[in-house]
Amino acid sequence: MKAIATTDQNPVVLPIRQSSNTLSILMNNTPGVLMRICQVFSRRAYNIDSLVVSEGRTAEYSRMTIDLSGDPSGLPQIIKQVNKLVDVIHCYKHTVQNTVVREMLLIKLLASKEERTTALQVVEHFGGKTVDMTPNSMIAMFTGSTEKLDAATLMLGQFDVVETIRTGKVVMARGNQPT
Repeated sequence: MKAIATTDQNPVVLPIRQSSNTLSILMNNTPGVLMRICQVFSRRAYNIDSLVVSEGRTAEYSRMTIDLSGDPSGLPQIIKQVNKLVDVIHCYKHTVQNTVVREMLLIKLLASKEERTTALQVVEHFGGKTVDMTPNSMIAMFTGSTEKLDAATLMLGQFDVVETIRTGKVVMARGNQPT
């Protein structure tokens, strides 16, 4: 299913986001570990909606954040299987209540001199920042929740959007809980 929002110029179609699960995995930073982890999800017919991997505090470890969708009844088994992999230190499921979740969006749009003020007002409204500007185009950067970035994308759809790039979710557990 898709949500359709109309603007003065073009209809903008955004996917309706289904509930998803977010996992955080701490693992050894070794070749092939990403592939082995992804195969666990593939074998259980889970779709990876977002995947972010980066080096941890030290080069010895990497942190993987996965946003995935699939049959919720199979998730506990998947977490157990991931935790059994040799290079995995731990795998945790996170909820919105116990985490801080952010994404980043870069959006490039064409904006004439007359449209630029309106485009900049939309960027400012959503707490964005222009990171590049030419006489005919601009690139804006946003950080925040998935819903905030979806709303910014929808509002900027009234302009000629050339491309968008999103990072996917990054997650950190609140308080003393491990991520």
